[in-house]
Amino acid sequence: MSIFKGAGVAIVTPMKPDGEVNYEAFAKLIEFQIANKTDAIIVCGTTGEASTLTHEEHLDCIRFCVEKVGKRIPVIAGTGSNCTKTAIYLSREAEKAGADGLLLVTPYYNKATQNGLYEHFKMIAGSVKIPVILYNVPGRTGCNIAPATIVRLCRDVENIVGVKEASGDISQVAKLMAMADGCVDLYSGNDNQIVPLLSLGGKGVISVLSNVAPEQTHNICQLYFDGKTEESCKEQLRAIELVDALFCEVNPIPVKKAVNLIGMEGGVLRRPLTEMEPANVERLEKAMKNYGIL
Repeated sequence: MSIFKGAGVAIVTPMKPDGEVNYEAFAKLIEFQIANKTDAIIVCGTTGEASTLTHEEHLDCIRFCVEKVGKRIPVIAGTGSNCTKTAIYLSREAEKAGADGLLLVTPYYNKATQNGLYEHFKMIAGSVKIPVILYNVPGRTGCNIAPATIVRLCRDVENIVGVKEASGDISQVAKLMAMADGCVDLYSGNDNQIVPLLSLGGKGVISVLSNVAPEQTHNICQLYFDGKTEESCKEQLRAIELVDALFCEVNPIPVKKAVNLIGMEGGVLRRPLTEMEPANVERLEKAMKNYGIL
């Protein structure tokens, strides 16, 4: 059984003006997501600025999110690292905290071989009992998980259940799903490719867009699952201008601004990320107004 089906939000980590985690704002964001039909919360991923959280902050955010959600929807904790030992530590602690699953990004910078990726993910998954979703985002990590490696991991390791695919390569994803023969739960890692990946057998999306449009993103998936493919496609296309604006600078710069613009508290960014350029803020505001959320 899949960890979740539909739209899971890759939630931002709200920060106070001094850069500390704002847990009061975090609680409000969690409640906003649940009230607006988000199907799962993915905490401490790329969008959550996990790369600039200390290990203590990282785990505190996971514990806080798990407690606040209270099993109403699944919580999936980002615990990946380019150090296998570190990823095992974070994964075990997330499991202890009560996370329903883990999201493991490919090792960045050291760029493992396919055999290295296999061993890395197998060792991490073997250290826990909860299900694992792999995260393939070569544009950020410089490392691509080949379809054959994903399928091998899902077949060989009981609790590796799927992949968040953010390569943007539809041909690669099609090859993966042809090889998988049902053993891989596929989630889109790109908000502009939700429907295309659903059409290839996807279970949903792990979404940046959901931070500001949770119900709309949920509906893209649900309409498709209900057999209303034309309506689902229409909603996907309606979101394209906003999705483009949310990625006009590196994620999560625009989405944190968007969260602030809708009256929630996303707060500041940690360096090396900086605030949006004024021209891009105008572009984002326009897209949000056109989409009807501002």
